[in-house]
Amino acid sequence: MARMHARKKGKSGSKRPPAKTAPRWVSYKKNEVEKLVINLAKEGNSSAKIGLILRDRYGIPSVKQITGKSIKQIMKENKVYPKYPEDLLDLLKRAVNLRNHLSIHKKDYTSKRNLGLLESKIRRLGKYYIRKKVLPANWKYDPEEAKLIVQQK
Repeated sequence: MARMHARKKGKSGSKRPPAKTAPRWVSYKKNEVEKLVINLAKEGNSSAKIGLILRDRYGIPSVKQITGKSIKQIMKENKVYPKYPEDLLDLLKRAVNLRNHLSIHKKDYTSKRNLGLLESKIRRLGKYYIRKKVLPANWKYDPEEAKLIVQQK
């Protein structure tokens, strides 16, 4: 598949093994893994970071294989999932950092172009989440509001 803003093809990545059940060597049970996910979420970690922590510290290769639910589903059931989706928050953080950079380096034209592309991605993702009713229907991308959202997080 081609890249969004570049005319190049992407590199293929590694694939997960097709196993549906947890490996025998994992000693954690379903409720233990769910408690770990909830505790890590309450510490302020994103679902991607929770997955990395569980893999590296606890030796849990896949939460979904053990619990039958994704990290996001577990977080939503226990009401510890953030108000805004994580992919949108990551893009907002990048946009805020790029705007700060551009306030100092006004002649950085490459970054100006990249900011336009990044804000385009944010608007497109916002439209998707409005359609899926994750965001309110009157949500619009505003750089000042994005700064406040990122500061709260």
